[in-house]
Amino acid sequence: MKKTKVVVALSGGVDSSVAAFLLKEKGYDLIGLFMKNWHDESVTISDECPWLEDSNDAMLVAEKLNIPFQVVDLSKDYKEKIIDYMFEEYSKGNTPNPDILCNREIKFDVFMDIALSLGADYVATGHYSRIKINNISGNKTKYELHSGRDQTKDQSYFLCQLNQEQLNKILFPIGDLMKTEVREIAKKNKLVTAEKKDSQGLCFVGKVSLPDFLQQKLKKKKGNVIEIPSDSKLYDKTSNFINENERMKSLSDQIVYSLSDGKIIGNHNGAHYYTIGQRKGLAIGGYKNPLFVISTNTQTNEIFVGEGKDHPGLNKKALKVKFSEINWVNDDFNFENLGDLKLKARIRYRQKLQKISIHKHLDFLYVEFDDFQSAITQGQFLAIYDNSQLIASGVIC
Repeated sequence: MKKTKVVVALSGGVDSSVAAFLLKEKGYDLIGLFMKNWHDESVTISDECPWLEDSNDAMLVAEKLNIPFQVVDLSKDYKEKIIDYMFEEYSKGNTPNPDILCNREIKFDVFMDIALSLGADYVATGHYSRIKINNISGNKTKYELHSGRDQTKDQSYFLCQLNQEQLNKILFPIGDLMKTEVREIAKKNKLVTAEKKDSQGLCFVGKVSLPDFLQQKLKKKKGNVIEIPSDSKLYDKTSNFINENERMKSLSDQIVYSLSDGKIIGNHNGAHYYTIGQRKGLAIGGYKNPLFVISTNTQTNEIFVGEGKDHPGLNKKALKVKFSEINWVNDDFNFENLGDLKLKARIRYRQKLQKISIHKHLDFLYVEFDDFQSAITQGQFLAIYDNSQLIASGVIC
C-alpha cells in the first residue's frame, strides 16, 4: 500500500524537528525542505538570524531521521510578496504583519505548490495550532483551525489568513503538545535542535533593526513630534447618536490630528519609522510618564504622542474591517450565523482573547470590545474566534 507522502518544512528549529520526528514515527513518507528566503546582513542582527546554521541544523535532523532533504530558494517570491508589501504599508503609515502574510503567500502557497509538485499529499510545519476535521453531513467536510494546546505558544493568529483549500493539505503534528513536551521529545531522541533557542523577528528573516531595514527604501526626513493633551476636545464623544451605525462609526473612526490640536515637543527622522503604541525611539525626556505614539501622518510627516498608557488617544473600544475583504477560515460561518455565538477576538499575537460584539453596515464589519484596547493599528490583522476555533480575519482599517 502506498504511504502518505508529506513534505515537512524544516526550519532548523526544535518545533519543526519534532514535527518531522513524530510524522516519521507514524510511518509517513517524508521529505524535508528548508526555505531560504531573504537575508541582508546590512540590516539583520546576524547572530540572531544564522540562516546557514539553521539550514545545516535542518539537514542534520533530516539525516538523523533518514529522510531526503533539500534547500529551496524562495527569495524572489519573498521579496515581492513580503518585503515589498512591508515597505508599501509602512510608507502609508500602516503597520503590517509580515508573519501572517508569510504563511498565506509563502509557506502555504509558493512552498505548498512546490511540495505538491513533488507528489506530497500534505505539508507539515511546527506550528502550535490544531486542525480538526468536521464531517458535517454526507460528503461535506470542513477543516477547523483551532488554538494550540499550549496557550503560551499558540500560533493560530499567524495562520488567520488560511482557507479551507489550504487547511485540507496541512498537518500540525505538535499542536496538541506543550513546548516542554516538544523539548523533551527532542532531547530523548537526540535531535541536534533539542536545546536551540527559539528564533525571533520577521518570518524567515530573523531579528532586524526595523529603522535600518526601512531606511533601505524609506529615506530619513525630519518632522515634528506633537504632543496631544489627554483632555483634548477631540476625545469628547457625544452620546446623542441617531442610530447604531453612527455610534459604531464614531467609536471606530481614526482621529485625524493636526498641529493646532497640540504642541511641538521635538522632532523625528521620518513618520514612517513609527507605529501606534510605540514608546521607544522618541528620545524626549522631562515627562513623569512615558510618551506613546498615538498617531502618525506620513503625508505631513508628523507623529503625535500622548503621555501615559491610559491616554485616550491610545485606547479605543472599536475597530472596523472591510466586510468584502474578510477571510472566512471556516466558510460555514458568515455574518448572519454569528449572532448567537459568544465571539472573542485578538488584534496581536499572544494577546489574551477579548470579548466582542459585531455590527455590519455597508461594506464594514464593526467590532466592539467589552474592554478598551491599546494601540489598535491600521494594517494589523483582527482574528475572530468561536471558543478555540479561529473562524475569520481581516485587516484593520
